[in-house]
Amino acid sequence: MSKFKIFVSVAIFSFLLIGTSIVKNQTREIEKKIFLMNKNINLKQIDLYETQLDFSYLTSPAMIEKRIKRLDSIQYFPIEYSKIFLSIENLIDLENKIANQNNFNEKKSQKK
Repeated sequence: MSKFKIFVSVAIFSFLLIGTSIVKNQTREIEKKIFLMNKNINLKQIDLYETQLDFSYLTSPAMIEKRIKRLDSIQYFPIEYSKIFLSIENLIDLENKIANQNNFNEKKSQKK
């Protein structure tokens, strides 16, 4: 009878000892994840504050006025109609012609 009590006591003690270590390790892993998430949240908050500050600065009327003046000083020219492709097939055909011409020229230079 006393051996049975000792066996049960040792079994309960071992179970609680192993259970405690498992719970402790899982808790530590969860705490690490929480710490990393909090760190990530803090970085995102700082980035959000900086972005809001940039937005308020860049959209201020004075900055918009400066940009409009700078853009007005640049002279834009219309694109030539010959450089406008009406479909992607036209662009691919032109690229293939250029590639074939380059290959032909390379072969000519190697023969000489």
